[in-house]
Amino acid sequence: MSSRLATTVLSLALAFGVVALWPQLANLRLPGIQRDYEPEQPIRYSHRLHAGEMQIPCQYCHSGAERSRHAGIPPVNVCMNCHKFVTAPLGMVRAEDDLAAKENRPPRRVISAELRKLYDALGLDDTLQRDPTRPERAIAWVKVHNVPDFAFFDHRPHVAAGVICQTCHGPVETMERMRQVADLTMGWCVNCHRDANRTGIAGRPVRASLDCSGCHF
Repeated sequence: MSSRLATTVLSLALAFGVVALWPQLANLRLPGIQRDYEPEQPIRYSHRLHAGEMQIPCQYCHSGAERSRHAGIPPVNVCMNCHKFVTAPLGMVRAEDDLAAKENRPPRRVISAELRKLYDALGLDDTLQRDPTRPERAIAWVKVHNVPDFAFFDHRPHVAAGVICQTCHGPVETMERMRQVADLTMGWCVNCHRDANRTGIAGRPVRASLDCSGCHF
């Protein structure tokens, strides 16, 4: 086989290989870039409902963003501030109230399937009392936004400067399931710092670091 024919055969083989593997190759990302990452969570928590419709401030649940490097996942006692009273969507509760009125009986407590997972994690029974036969367990939430170990990110100075959550996390209030919007690469962060230094944040001038040591110790 001549070298020209061998080259042609090899080129065709590579082309057909790329075509065959294209569905898999299209989903490849560079290491550490998880843009559009949208994992399923152990409980179907809706940011659209809580942050959007109900307008619950982000820091009510993620209080660590203001006083800690990490925003943190809210502990279940924060969830229970509301969900010791709200156990199901309003439509389910009203349907039970209507049925109870027709049957001439007191309405029963309605617990949605997703909130049942929360109560099970706390070891609660149907009356939301602690059941000693049900062990408590942590809820295995899946972290969505990750930065490499060699990069240091601190929520505190960003919150203090007036950076809104949507700047990095996207329109969270519209998301049924949380996903990563920005690629969180070094270039994306540096460009954000440059823009902030040029235009300010919330009408105030800022001096966002452009030094390597600002994020890489």
